[in-house]
Amino acid sequence: MKKLAAIDIGTNSMRILIAQMKNGQMVKRTKDMNTTRIGQNVDQTKQISEEAINRNIQALKEFVAFSKESEVQQLSIIATSAVRDATNREDFIQRAKKEVGVNIEVISGEREAQLGFLGVCMGTKNDHKNILVVDIGGGSTELIFGDQKGIKHLESLNIGAVRMTEKFVKKDVLDDKAVQEIRSFVDHMLISIIEIAKSFSIDKVIGIGGTATTLAAIHKELKVYDSEKVHDTVLSHKQIKDMVTMLITKPLEERRKIQGLQPKRADIIPAGAIILDRILTVLNKDYIQISEYDNLEGIIFEQI
Repeated sequence: MKKLAAIDIGTNSMRILIAQMKNGQMVKRTKDMNTTRIGQNVDQTKQISEEAINRNIQALKEFVAFSKESEVQQLSIIATSAVRDATNREDFIQRAKKEVGVNIEVISGEREAQLGFLGVCMGTKNDHKNILVVDIGGGSTELIFGDQKGIKHLESLNIGAVRMTEKFVKKDVLDDKAVQEIRSFVDHMLISIIEIAKSFSIDKVIGIGGTATTLAAIHKELKVYDSEKVHDTVLSHKQIKDMVTMLITKPLEERRKIQGLQPKRADIIPAGAIILDRILTVLNKDYIQISEYDNLEGIIFEQI
């Protein structure tokens, strides 16, 4: 039995996966998450704040210690949208190396998409020829067109739940102006994929990332997040639209009490849900299947 681990430093949260592997198969997986929000204000300032760096260094220490306690043989660490956008990313990377003793790979949106697609393929029975993987993160959204043979086309767009919230949301309750601004901005960014999508036959849309899994947890009213119950959940576009309406009309404090929604994600989930709604609208798709296998699993399978 071999133990491998992967850490993803995302715009909104830091996540770890520890996987037990046998004969190239994942027989047991343990995931944990810490909402560290390294991307706070990066869209405006182009820098990671000292406070955010400190939060993430502390979380990284805890996750690395956990991986050592779990006796993993190999640990890979990646950082995505916020870190790659920050002009002072080297400050964070060097502090991580000095204080935690680890190397962080800052990956491109394209590599992020490739890892996400690999994770999805390993965790989902693909009985459909062509799939579109939608990965809505805190800082960016990846759209990956492919099939069982691999990726046919991918796009990484600078629309994410944290980025859109910081850009347009100024009040606890989203007013009509904020909602329309997010929709218009997202629609403008999606123009590039409309013609591309027409050239592919999409049999199934699969959603990964915090927005997708959170909407599945809300739909199932999970008191405690359960990855097994979330994985392979199918949500209709109508159900997502209904959740958007519910989320944008509730004040922040009320959103924090929604069953299935982690309180620290309550401020950004309306924007994330709007992004998903607009993607399904633009592509004229009625359903999305949620996958709990994503870029973390992709890193593990890449290691082997």
